[in-house]
Amino acid sequence: MNHHSGFPGPPFDSHTYRTANTGQGLFRCFRHVHLIVSDARGRSWSGGSGAFILGMVVWLGAVVPVAMGSHRGSEAHHMAPDSVSEKSVGHAIAGAPFQVYLSEGVGTDEKGSQVHAKGDVALQTVMEAFNQMMAHRTDYTRFDEALSKDALQKVIIEPKVVNREGKEFLLLVARTSQPNKVNLLISGSGLEEQGYLNHPEQLVPVLAREFQWVVSKSDTTQKRQVKVLSRDLKQAPIKTNQEIGKLSGEARDHLLQALFRTYLTTTDRYNSLEGQSYYETGSTTRIPPAQPDSTTKLYDIRVREALQKVVREPYFQEQTPKAVRSLLNGKIWNVAFADIHNRDWATRTRVVPKERSITLGEQNKTIQPAMVLINIHRSASPDDPFFEETRGLPMGALPAEILARVIAREIQDNITEKSMRGHVAQDELSAP
Repeated sequence: MNHHSGFPGPPFDSHTYRTANTGQGLFRCFRHVHLIVSDARGRSWSGGSGAFILGMVVWLGAVVPVAMGSHRGSEAHHMAPDSVSEKSVGHAIAGAPFQVYLSEGVGTDEKGSQVHAKGDVALQTVMEAFNQMMAHRTDYTRFDEALSKDALQKVIIEPKVVNREGKEFLLLVARTSQPNKVNLLISGSGLEEQGYLNHPEQLVPVLAREFQWVVSKSDTTQKRQVKVLSRDLKQAPIKTNQEIGKLSGEARDHLLQALFRTYLTTTDRYNSLEGQSYYETGSTTRIPPAQPDSTTKLYDIRVREALQKVVREPYFQEQTPKAVRSLLNGKIWNVAFADIHNRDWATRTRVVPKERSITLGEQNKTIQPAMVLINIHRSASPDDPFFEETRGLPMGALPAEILARVIAREIQDNITEKSMRGHVAQDELSAP
């Protein structure tokens, strides 16, 4: 079978997975039968039907019937078995808990040696990209998180990668039968067509973005509750401002994660993004989702990543210390995002009136819970303090590091003054 990209075999689909040992034997048998059928094409149907039937029996024995497919947080993902039709030896990345496998593919063409050479180039390109990411692991938050959680089982380079609807992808996250484990599938032909072969430095940011889906799809735990008042607020591990000032960035990040498990939430306010398209980072192009909740999930990931940067990185401790403290001392209860198209503001802070204050933590601290609201499809106004940094992009198109500065500046400037009841009441008029 000829393919213009130079990578042999039909498009990858979850139904073509085989086990590492038995599957390879079946693969060799299938190739033999394929040659018989090809040779029989010039003869009559009765002469080739036996080979065809035998080929179908072998093929059916090799197929593993699994469902669920796709990607971008929008379509359902593939459910991949733990073993695939790959070469017997995985290729290790120094310091990484996963290995990279190059699939043999199915069939070949008259340029067999060139095909295999391109497969090796694809493997080396992917390996070098991951080596670069490992060398700067902390620069890629989601990659670092995936490694810490051991969420990635394998990286598999296939001739082509498509979902069950036949849509082709460069990268695809596939669930496995192991809880909290996924595989990352990479299209060899896609690497060639998009110019990534022999350019691992260009592939690195693309791989790094994909790990937001590695983390998201590997999380099979029960989703957090939205009704925070039903939680044990007495056990909320909030800290005093003095204690927060003495914590390291890593310790502040651990504290933030603990607060996510008690009362701190990131939500789609008013459920306003259901079925809506989303922005890729750095782009003003809207992309339609394949599943109704894809946009919500994507923005939830970006907001949480931004909050991690706020509490962890030294810049925010120096430039917006009130934002760091407010996220960790119990004041901020929700960082929400919404599409409120009839309002021209990009961010707002809303604080519960004093008579609705909450007591939480072992110190029995009384606070007025606050929410930071991001109008996710709006751009900053010229009078916003973060206007220059956003470069005209909508809030939903900002990379995590810039979104972190937007959120931090909003908290720094408004968390105190917005505690006035009149200001809160006026803000509520803008709700859809």
